[in-house]
Amino acid sequence: MINKLAASELVLNPDGSVYHLNILPEDLADKIILVGDPDRVPKVSKYFDTVEVKKNKREFYTETGTLRGERITVMSTGISTGNIDIVMNELDALVNIDLKKKEFKSEHKSLNLFRLGTCGSVNPEIEVDNLMISENVVGLDGLLHFYPDYHFENEFSKNFLAGFPYQKIKEMLYFGEWSKKNAELFSDAKYIGNTATFPGFYAPQGRQLRLRSLDDQFLETLNDLGISNFEMETSAIYGLSKLLGHEATTIACVIANRRRGEFSADHQKAEKMMIEWVLERIIK
Repeated sequence: MINKLAASELVLNPDGSVYHLNILPEDLADKIILVGDPDRVPKVSKYFDTVEVKKNKREFYTETGTLRGERITVMSTGISTGNIDIVMNELDALVNIDLKKKEFKSEHKSLNLFRLGTCGSVNPEIEVDNLMISENVVGLDGLLHFYPDYHFENEFSKNFLAGFPYQKIKEMLYFGEWSKKNAELFSDAKYIGNTATFPGFYAPQGRQLRLRSLDDQFLETLNDLGISNFEMETSAIYGLSKLLGHEATTIACVIANRRRGEFSADHQKAEKMMIEWVLERIIK
């Protein structure tokens, strides 16, 4: 099979780095922390013993170094599944495509991906400033429908689809799950639950400014269907990881409980706790 990629398909910078992330294969560790906010990158890398790579382009900031003798990368993704589509495909290209020849490598490499983010809760019993691990996820953004080889189904997805009442949105839904290989690393988290990934911050998350949102009971309906929390990236990370053969887990700090109208009094402190908690578990 011919696997030579056209220049228009795999776009590279003049130095041979992937177009958006602006990094070379040697800049990347096999263990990668993904954060949304570029300002969170140095908040993670300050715990590294060494930092050997610092590169950025647009909202994509990357730092690679070592911690307790193990190489690790932290990278910002920006917001939304559209950005994750870029990040995941270019990360995979760095390890599974020969960028100079623009050909697929014969041996597949699997990356370990850990998203460190923030989220809101739709469950009134979940307390802010605690960590939520996403076991299952439903994407309401439609991204994975552009990849015809993707299919995922389990008990959570079947039950969610059976009870989901919004027919116009229903066809956009897709599902995924965490890395079972890495699940034991986070078994002591206070909350392990099901996540909804939204394509926006306002109406998709039930907020109303000058425009009405879909339904005043939208968040309550999601909670009734088993959703614990919501954010804007995990469905794409889990779905594309499954397609590309990588391991992915989302760890998010709950900074808001929408059902109780609460917001974290000090989310910077909670964020610091999350970073330290995760690093302690993924770098022994």
